[in-house]
Amino acid sequence: MSVTNTDPWFDLVPLAMAEFEEQGLWLRHNAAFTRMTGLNPEPGTHVATLPAALQQLVGWDSPVALLGLRPGDAPLPTRTGWSKAGHPARSLRADVHAQPGAEGSQRRFLCVLQAAVATPPAPSSAGAPPRPAEGAEGQPLAHASDSEALLRELTMILESSPAGIAYLRGNTLVRCNRRFERMLGMAGTTLTNMSLDTLLNHDARIRRFAADFVPRLQAEGQFERELEILVPGLPTLWYTLTVKRIGDVNGPLEAIAVLSDTSRIRKQTIRLEAMERDLAQQADRTRAILDSVFVGIVTIDPNGISWMNRSARRMFAGDLSDFVGKPLATVATHDIDHPFRITDYLDTLQDGQSHTFECQVMARDGRVFWVVGNAVVIDVESTHRQVTYALLDIDRRRQAEARSAEAEARLKRIIEMAPMAITVHEAGSLKLLQANQSAASFMQRDAGQAVGQSLNEIYPEARARLLGLEMNSALDAQHAVQKEHRIEGSTRGTAQIWDVNYLPLQGDGDTPDQVLMVASDITEQRAAENARLEAAITQREMLVKEVHHRIKNNLQGVAGLLQQIAARKPEVAPAIAEVVGQVQAIAQVYGLQVGTGGPLRLDSVVSAIAGSVQKTFGRQIDHGQPEATRVPWLLPEAESIPIALCLNELLTNAHKHSPQAPAGQALPLHCELQCDEQGAQICIRNPGQLPEGFSVDQIRGGVSGLGLVRALMPRRSSRIQMRQDGNWVVTVLQLTPPGIVQGEPPATLGEPTGQQYALWPQ
Repeated sequence: MSVTNTDPWFDLVPLAMAEFEEQGLWLRHNAAFTRMTGLNPEPGTHVATLPAALQQLVGWDSPVALLGLRPGDAPLPTRTGWSKAGHPARSLRADVHAQPGAEGSQRRFLCVLQAAVATPPAPSSAGAPPRPAEGAEGQPLAHASDSEALLRELTMILESSPAGIAYLRGNTLVRCNRRFERMLGMAGTTLTNMSLDTLLNHDARIRRFAADFVPRLQAEGQFERELEILVPGLPTLWYTLTVKRIGDVNGPLEAIAVLSDTSRIRKQTIRLEAMERDLAQQADRTRAILDSVFVGIVTIDPNGISWMNRSARRMFAGDLSDFVGKPLATVATHDIDHPFRITDYLDTLQDGQSHTFECQVMARDGRVFWVVGNAVVIDVESTHRQVTYALLDIDRRRQAEARSAEAEARLKRIIEMAPMAITVHEAGSLKLLQANQSAASFMQRDAGQAVGQSLNEIYPEARARLLGLEMNSALDAQHAVQKEHRIEGSTRGTAQIWDVNYLPLQGDGDTPDQVLMVASDITEQRAAENARLEAAITQREMLVKEVHHRIKNNLQGVAGLLQQIAARKPEVAPAIAEVVGQVQAIAQVYGLQVGTGGPLRLDSVVSAIAGSVQKTFGRQIDHGQPEATRVPWLLPEAESIPIALCLNELLTNAHKHSPQAPAGQALPLHCELQCDEQGAQICIRNPGQLPEGFSVDQIRGGVSGLGLVRALMPRRSSRIQMRQDGNWVVTVLQLTPPGIVQGEPPATLGEPTGQQYALWPQ
């Protein structure tokens, strides 16, 4: 509350009153107080700075009595002489009351002042002057006023005591203070001169101890016992009863009984014990947790090692008893600069600061291993410093790092010695992170100087763009990608061919952060492969040419045999002549294939077939090829024999169905090849007359004549038409791709040698 806080009623009360708090802060006073004392202290002034007489009136000179005063207790009486300027000296008395304060605030005391009334002395008999009182030995007693003052001071001391005090004589409680009455729950009851029997019958708790303390008091002269007071609806109270005998041992029993309220101390003790139990449990839990971790924890005090967890005991290969009281240097190696030996840094660390180190440790079983640790300094109750070491066994990690470093160095040497170009690029920027010496040929610059540069800084713009696209493609696909590069104008003066492979580098389930490029120069390999391929093709063409030549010779031999049979057997001569024409047509195709390989020139096939039919039947055939329409159309190998047979049948059919005339008088047949960009057509003209209503589409496939033509014609790329043009029959065979192809025929390799070639080892 504010020290200037006032209430209207406070100034209206006619009694002199003042209020202060238990720390001595003066709160307020009324006008009657100022009139009586002549003082007007400022609110907020400390009582100790006020006059000594005022301190006596408010009880500040008796702090024990004042602080023992509780709300509801009887007021603390005070008295002192007082002198006021311009007024005679007089005596003032006061009653100091304890008032409850707000929760969490200081207690307040209210002091009520009154003028002390002097007690007149009793008149003596016969007007004689009063005679000093005499004691038992006839000595004069102290003056009545001194006795009164002494009694008052003793009473004040007893009443201000926070303990209950009683004086026992024999079987009677002679005197006690009001605190003793209140603690026994007998407030308002006068216990003076009360017999013990009456007192014991009043409270069964006291009666339980009477039979015990009286014999003990007679025998030992002192008795002490702790009492537990249970009052329904109130907290449990604890009292300490101390009874001490005084006076002559052989005389009647005289004793002083002191009843102290130890509830607060007892509660504090209970809380302290509970706190100590909680701390012990917390310490046990903490140690259990520390025992379960894999980090070695060691605590060092001024005497050496005081505790270590299970991991540290396993690490040091011993029990706690093997290390208690010993320095941590017990497990240090022989290195004189070992962190366990040099501990100067511990003196410079503040409370809670740590020092990190890495060192080797030698266990009791002789094992030497590496640890990384922290040393933390803690000030314990400002009496000594405690150091806690946390140690982690990193020996396996060190070995793994050594193996990894060795493997990395070995791999680096292998990469440097590898004949292929190897580079590693960052995934995001594609900057060059690593490159071996062989990569210089691929980059066409010094590999060491290129490290750290981007693709645009290393390669020409076109190559940099191509490499960037391919690397990003491999990173997006997250698998290996293979490409082939051709580098023109290399340092060798000829084009280089490189086989380039990209591999994204990533951990399991992670996004690739690097891309590896491995490039091999396959220029010589590709040249060797091309040379081998060309040699194989040359050999194959020579073999095919030889085979075709022999097939042609054999077919011509067969045709000759058939002609001999036809000469001996005229009845089958027409049929044999037709077969001979077909064989001759096939032979002509193979003959054309002798000097070349692959597709045949269409004009060459037409000329060869026309010449063969003319030779067979002795009929002149004009096969002109206008220069204006000549286009290099070719017949694929698969279509050459069917088209040759079709052309042979059409020319043979034109000869057979022409009017008969003596030799040398028959009109010649015409066979003309016409070509354009869309295709080619072979137009055959012969004298004759088509039957009425004739349609070539009505002819069914067969083994001779137009039937054979319909059977052999490529359906998707050929078409045949026959029409009457005056006295001539015009037959048109139209050929379109893919039955024919456009281009230049392969070069002629030469004439056949007639030699045989073994295709497989014999």
